[in-house]
Amino acid sequence: MTKLAQWLWALALLGSAWAALTLGPGSRALPPPWHQVLGPLPAYLLVVAGCYALGTVGYRVARFNDCEDAARELQAQIRQARADLGRKGLRF
Repeated sequence: MTKLAQWLWALALLGSAWAALTLGPGSRALPPPWHQVLGPLPAYLLVVAGCYALGTVGYRVARFNDCEDAARELQAQIRQARADLGRKGLRF
């Protein structure tokens, strides 16, 4: 099972449980504080998921390592290509 399928199954399970608790026939038996928490719960979870995604991207960008050897190799290839094109008559 792919990661997307796992997330979709979890989302469907949580969504159906939320809908059953807020819209189902047993929802009237819940005390009012539960209704105040369960109503905006999907919005809270969406904000938390967005913060987690933003934090994960920020952490991975901060931890991204530089490839100094690859950069030097690329600069050498650029110089070689410019020299080759200069011999063929192209001016920069």
